[in-house]
Amino acid sequence: MLRNAGAAGGLATLGTLPVFLVGAQAVLIRDDLRVDDARLGLAAGAFFGVAAVVSLTCGGLVDRMSSRASTLVAAGISAGATLGIAVGAQSFVSLLVLLLLAGAGNAALQMTANVTLARTVPPSRQGMAYGIKQSAVPLAVMLGGLAVPSVGVWVGWRWTFAITGGVCVLVAAFGVRQRSVHPTAGPSSGALDRPPVAALLVSGAATMLATSAVVCLGAFLPVWAHELGLSPARSGLLLSAGGALALVARLASGFAADRRVGWHMPIVSAHLLVGAAGVFLLSLQDVATLVVGTLIAFGIGWSWPGVLLFAVVRVGRDNPGAASGAIQGGNFAGAALGPVLFGLLATAVGYSTAWRLAAGIMLAAAALLVIARRMFIADSRRRQPQRTSP
Repeated sequence: MLRNAGAAGGLATLGTLPVFLVGAQAVLIRDDLRVDDARLGLAAGAFFGVAAVVSLTCGGLVDRMSSRASTLVAAGISAGATLGIAVGAQSFVSLLVLLLLAGAGNAALQMTANVTLARTVPPSRQGMAYGIKQSAVPLAVMLGGLAVPSVGVWVGWRWTFAITGGVCVLVAAFGVRQRSVHPTAGPSSGALDRPPVAALLVSGAATMLATSAVVCLGAFLPVWAHELGLSPARSGLLLSAGGALALVARLASGFAADRRVGWHMPIVSAHLLVGAAGVFLLSLQDVATLVVGTLIAFGIGWSWPGVLLFAVVRVGRDNPGAASGAIQGGNFAGAALGPVLFGLLATAVGYSTAWRLAAGIMLAAAALLVIARRMFIADSRRRQPQRTSP
């Protein structure tokens, strides 16, 4: 299990890494390509936007592909994009086009990882497996930050993309040699048993809302902490502590999910409720509550992605790619929209109000997940009563 989960986490990290390399090396890229921060922000949003569209529309295609074929295609797209940035990004337009391609590769790698885990990991261990896989985002954040002092400053930012592209090529080569796992058909009719579309859409909408709120922690917490009196170094340390706590919490949540029978989506709703309280604490303009709120928001409010993905894949019937695509699409859409809308709100009405609205959005996401679970249960009872509740 750990080998498959680690491989899936590696695929997910490779897919997410390009956009965090851009963010971490924004100063170097800005000076080299002569672009401003607004355009770099637009490029990052476009990366997640394309990933959302690909996730929502191509999940079924990944379900019909073997693991070997999907790994080869996904890694090939990402390799082409990252190596293209390393050698061909000479202007903002070329960087944007290549990041759009990288966004498509990210979606393909994420869905490949999800489907591979669904096919190869026993259901009793999938909670931990998806927890490991969903730790890719905080891991990519840390790797992106480490790339600046270790590679970017010394030999240039393009080399970080060249190294990432080289790893993608190795993954593609591994995909050619790996034992291929093919999709399975339904037990009676030979046809794939389709997941309930309406419930998936509600789950995706909830994921989009939740992600749009929590992703703003990484984008705006250091600025807000500095405004409240923390030095840039301490603000960065607070963010790093929150990211590390989120990584550990995702692993712990996955471990706990394997020891429950059902009730995964209510647990995610509870995490969002507590996380909303943590985000609300950020609005109180006090350093002590800022620290406490940060730890709660990261440690509980952002610990749920692996558990939610695990729950939805379990009720996704014979289509783990399509089921996980709804969640990944919601994640990417929230990551694209959240920072933009939060930035506009913070500029218009101030950070305190923006944090409170973000907390309210997390509450709405928790409510939508309750509705989605009822829809999943109703569909399960109508078709196959023995299905495990989400």
